Amino acid sequence: MAAFRGSFSRTALAAALLALATLVSAAPAASAAPGDPAQRSHRGGGHQDPSAPGEFVALRDVAPTVLEEIRYRTRHNFVGDRVHGYRQSMCIVTRDTAEALRTAQRSLLRKGYSLKVYDCYRPQRAVDHFVKWAKDLDDERMKDEFYPRVDKDRLFEDGYIAEKSGHSRGSTVDLTLVRLPAKPTRPYRPGEPLVSCFAPQDVRFPDNSVDMGTGYDCFDTLSHTLDPRIEGKQRANRMLLKNTMEKSGFTNLPEEWWHYTLTEETFPETYFDFPVWRRALEGR
Repeated sequence: MAAFRGSFSRTALAAALLALATLVSAAPAASAAPGDPAQRSHRGGGHQDPSAPGEFVALRDVAPTVLEEIRYRTRHNFVGDRVHGYRQSMCIVTRDTAEALRTAQRSLLRKGYSLKVYDCYRPQRAVDHFVKWAKDLDDERMKDEFYPRVDKDRLFEDGYIAEKSGHSRGSTVDLTLVRLPAKPTRPYRPGEPLVSCFAPQDVRFPDNSVDMGTGYDCFDTLSHTLDPRIEGKQRANRMLLKNTMEKSGFTNLPEEWWHYTLTEETFPETYFDFPVWRRALEGR
């Protein structure tokens, strides 16, 4: 590893990496999501779920210091439920993507930051879940946090929900930055009062990431990476993430500061539907 510059010394880096490793190892053990109908069919002897192609890996096996907070495995997301297909809380991507993320992580560690992924490969069944939810105009449980200024009947027209997602190709990730040493975050409690995703950082749901101006999955134009209303430290944080990811081979989606795709995708035209869990990577 190259020599470190600035105030983040080798001693401080070692301490931060130890704390980061502890935080990663202390993450809850992955388990099957009871609400996933595909999980029930697998146990019940129904259709056999497909395995991931050999080009897919668990990010933790390639870049173990990258933090993972897989939101769709929890109920803290715009749907308000665990999303179909997320049987374990883990990040799966193509190996090319994992190696590029490792490059970005090494660069950020030298500056005292870590990447944290919210979502990686996303099975088509999860996208179908989003589409079904978006068509149910009566379900607005999470509106006050994730889309307070958008009418739900405009989610398709405004581009927030679509029937296909680049995530299903395995080279797209949603992520943010965490200042080291990383602090733990409390779990979401279903039914707790919701606060707008563009409220000040100390008011909205707590996240150990740096302030990006909005929370993750905020359906609002303030989430546009270069929105001119985002200034000061918030803009600097977005630009640090953007510049680091671009230097590591990724392209940003301008409408979402958290959304990056490997420019040279492994599968640029193929959408997959194997579930997110370790077993999809075994026995190939």
